[in-house]
Amino acid sequence: MAGLKNIKLKIGSTKKTATVTRAMEAVSAVKMRKAQERALSGRAYAAAALSILERLSATADAAKHPLMAQGNGIVARAAGGNTAVVVITSDKGLAGALNSSVIRAIETELYERKIDRLRAPILAIGRRGAEYFASRGWSVSMRQENVADTVTEADMRKITGRLLALYASGEIGAAIVAYTNFLSTFEQKPVVRQILPISPESIRDMVRGIVPAKGRYAGMTQEVQNGPAAYTIEPDADAVLEELLPRLLNIAVFHALLEAKASEHSARMVAMKSATDKAKEMVGDLTRTFNKVRQAAITREVSEITSGIEAMR
Repeated sequence: MAGLKNIKLKIGSTKKTATVTRAMEAVSAVKMRKAQERALSGRAYAAAALSILERLSATADAAKHPLMAQGNGIVARAAGGNTAVVVITSDKGLAGALNSSVIRAIETELYERKIDRLRAPILAIGRRGAEYFASRGWSVSMRQENVADTVTEADMRKITGRLLALYASGEIGAAIVAYTNFLSTFEQKPVVRQILPISPESIRDMVRGIVPAKGRYAGMTQEVQNGPAAYTIEPDADAVLEELLPRLLNIAVFHALLEAKASEHSARMVAMKSATDKAKEMVGDLTRTFNKVRQAAITREVSEITSGIEAMR
């Protein structure tokens, strides 16, 4: 009977676990949709800023600005220099391989750039990334944990302000951001993009990536229209660039965070659905085992009674 009691307790606890995971799945689905809608609602603003940047990039003044990329690829200033890494992960677990895939993408990128951990200060958004790099001897220059789903663009200025300060002082020659891009409910892709020096190509890729590949919003126009080659700047190019470029950098980090949030909730929703299905499967297996053990116990008792009756005769 003790065995039957243990099996019955396991069935009860597994059913409770399934109830919790099913609730977490529903909550994550709602949060995923909201995060995706927030990213899409800000896409027009990001596209407009990108259009201005593309027009300014054709002017000589813009090409000379220290925040702008020179030519194709990484600016010469970054060659052999330090590269700051903005890593966006989640604060909580239960999201499958979401965080580990972003971390692997960062390590692969730095290896390809031949940059070791001593020359890559980490600016971590999210507890998981901060704890991972801090425990392995990386220099975590800044961390921002417990990031709510209601985070705003203004909340990102602390991160971008730190990046701009490091870049202006010459402590870093480039900066990259690593996050998980939301492609669909069941597909998220870790990406690493350069955000300093700023290049129209990198920002354009990020703006296009805001629209998912599949799902409800996949039909939205993904093309970002280019403006004319150049236009007259008032009051002057330096004043416009000093105002525009930091804002554009902040937009890039903010949208990366929104994409990471949508990906986190999507990955957690899928993980909780798998856990719920597995729990239901375990309940079925345990119920069958319980019935078999109970039937065996009944059969044994009947046999003992029958044997006793025969012995009395």
